[in-house]
Amino acid sequence: QVQLVESGGGLVQPGGSLRLSCTTSISIFSRYVMGWHRQAPGKQRELVATITSGDFTNYADSMKGRFTISRDNAEKAVYLQMNNLQPEDTAVYYCNARNPAIPGRNYWGQGTQVTVSS
Repeated sequence: QVQLVESGGGLVQPGGSLRLSCTTSISIFSRYVMGWHRQAPGKQRELVATITSGDFTNYADSMKGRFTISRDNAEKAVYLQMNNLQPEDTAVYYCNARNPAIPGRNYWGQGTQVTVSS
């Protein structure tokens, strides 16, 4: 059974930084597009960023310039560096793994809470 485990969330003041990590048990990690999504209270889950095995990245507009997604195929891990965090970034952040070659092959982590508050 595939597992995705997020870590690195917590409480940070506005303007601060956090680095989220997601480790996986995916056997052929390089075949997966990895992503981070987030869900704030009372809102729908939204895309934060994705990264392909070739390191092609895509970001939601509100995260561009502040967040950086990266991956380590050898470690089967994906990371999200978040800078200049603001209260509106408060949410549960979820790691996602999607195999574009296999419809429906999509895995989620359990989420990690990020709270931005003074």
